[in-house]
Amino acid sequence: MEFEATETVRSTPSRHEKSLGLLTMKFVSLLQEAKDGVLDLKVAADCLAVKQKRRIYDITNVLEGVGLIEKKNKNIIQWRGESCHSQTPELVEQVKLLKSHISDLEAQEQELDQQKAWIEESIQQLSNDPTIFQYCE
Repeated sequence: MEFEATETVRSTPSRHEKSLGLLTMKFVSLLQEAKDGVLDLKVAADCLAVKQKRRIYDITNVLEGVGLIEKKNKNIIQWRGESCHSQTPELVEQVKLLKSHISDLEAQEQELDQQKAWIEESIQQLSNDPTIFQYCE
């Protein structure tokens, strides 16, 4: 019975697999691989199989805010990344802090995923326990 519960948990995408942090890393990789660092956001959304394009726009707004990309027009952006000369020591420090924060959040997310799996397994075990039914009447 434990195998069934574990299998059920694994058949659904984990919170990490659906996380904005992971999507951001995939998006930046796609952007860095784009010819001349220019990317159409519609193409990116299709490549990354994003159901909510709003998530892509959230990512681009943050990247634009920290000076890593610039918008060419509504749906076209260009990577500025390492070639960006406006990176101040404050910006570099902010990026370090954000990366640290992302690591902390990923650790918390992994802990929550483990707790969720344990709860789901416990529910499954309780659902299959005949002694519990006597308390339900």
